[in-house]
Amino acid sequence: SSLIATACDDYLWNGTTYSASGTYTYSTTNSNGCDSTATLNLTINPSTTSSSTVTACDDYTWNGTTYNASGSYTYSTLNSNGCDSTATLNLTINPSTTSSSTVTACDDYLWNGTTYSASGSYTYSTLNSNGCDSTATLNLTINPSTTSSSTVTACDDYLWNGTTYNASGTYTYSTTNANGCDSTATLNLTINPSTTS
Repeated sequence: SSLIATACDDYLWNGTTYSASGTYTYSTTNSNGCDSTATLNLTINPSTTSSSTVTACDDYTWNGTTYNASGSYTYSTLNSNGCDSTATLNLTINPSTTSSSTVTACDDYLWNGTTYSASGSYTYSTLNSNGCDSTATLNLTINPSTTSSSTVTACDDYLWNGTTYNASGTYTYSTTNANGCDSTATLNLTINPSTTS
């Protein structure tokens, strides 16, 4: 007798397991006590395995499934010969990062290489140490510095912000305004002397 068989990995025939393709014979005696020879024409197709190592940001889609945690995952299917095919994914997930800061400044503020002169919410995107997105948000309040100017003519001397001036000239006085920013006042002063005779 003759048998043609195809199997995955190994094949059990007449009490013997075969794991390689080939032609095998089995001899015994038939019911009449005469020789009986069976021939097996065997094709062995191997199961397959594969492994991949992946690093991704936030999540990773593999064989139709999205993974968002590091770990080892397997996927089983059939290969082209109809035998088991098992793939293993060794996955590392690195998270994207976000940060937020609130700042109050006078006139303008330098942040990540850009100078901002208006209040608002600003974002800066770059990559973190893992090569994933890093988004920083700046909530900025800009308070302006203030200036003022006055022109005064006085006789002999003039008291201004705690200082007495007795000569004509331009004088400045610096302090901080209600927002804690620079406040500069300018005095354009003319002193006319009194006369005696």
